[in-house]
Amino acid sequence: MEQRAASVIALSTRDQLRAYFDLTKPRVVALIVFTAVVGMLLAAPDYVPLDALIFGTLGIAMASASAAAFNHVLDRQADAEMARTRGRPLPTGQLSVARSLGFAAALGLAAIGLLIWQVNVLTAVLTLLSLIGYAVVYTLYLKRATPQNIVIGGAAGAAPPVLGWSAVTGELHLYPWLLFLIIFVWTPPHFWALAYHRVEEYAKVDIPMLPVTHGLAYTRLQILLYSVLLLAVSTLPFALGMSGGFYLAGALVLGVSFLYYAVVLYRGHSPDTALALFRFSITYLFGIFALLLADHYLDLLD
Repeated sequence: MEQRAASVIALSTRDQLRAYFDLTKPRVVALIVFTAVVGMLLAAPDYVPLDALIFGTLGIAMASASAAAFNHVLDRQADAEMARTRGRPLPTGQLSVARSLGFAAALGLAAIGLLIWQVNVLTAVLTLLSLIGYAVVYTLYLKRATPQNIVIGGAAGAAPPVLGWSAVTGELHLYPWLLFLIIFVWTPPHFWALAYHRVEEYAKVDIPMLPVTHGLAYTRLQILLYSVLLLAVSTLPFALGMSGGFYLAGALVLGVSFLYYAVVLYRGHSPDTALALFRFSITYLFGIFALLLADHYLDLLD
């Protein structure tokens, strides 16, 4: 594997483009962009200005893709040893480190430049801070420094709704921070479930994820506690007047379902249950933001 990653494999133009696309973690970026767009739509009393929607979405997507590419470069050695990640473009030798760094830097600079030029400086600054927070602070330092890495580093991943809101309004408000808080609390049980399922791989590459440093029983307890907290936090948009009863009903169904998975994992100890929780957590986050959006437009129709 090391020998293979040391030299770049000759690829067709189509395969190279595919490798660059994979470098951006498209599924992760899609979820990030979705939460950012929901932030934009919730910020608008009726409709979002077209320039903010187009250029704000594009800039946030490019910055997210840049952060993902930097993450690939910085994690390439660990990725090569883990079954889940060894097929990525750098461990397989599909892309070189130099090309990947150039691609990541170009995307990041273009994203910030576009946001300054076509959106506003506040959104550009917040996006830059998020990019640095994930690509540098989390990936380069926190990930290998503390088992609380995903808790602290989760702030970068929770920022997109705030970025979307500021892209439309040019200012900050309490409401996008409620969305930030939901993602921030969601992130630890979401990622710890994956780390629980892959605990041996993280131990092999000396990444101090919570299941590695504190054991599976402690991780199950933390996932359960965070799931309870997530259920409570998800009611705040209703409690503080951001959303109505439609959102609350759906959020409670999703939150109780999330908690159910956490309880089953806590009692059953199965890595397969952890994987099921991880997969459901993605559905959960998409569902919560879809409910926020639906509730917003239902309110406009009244």
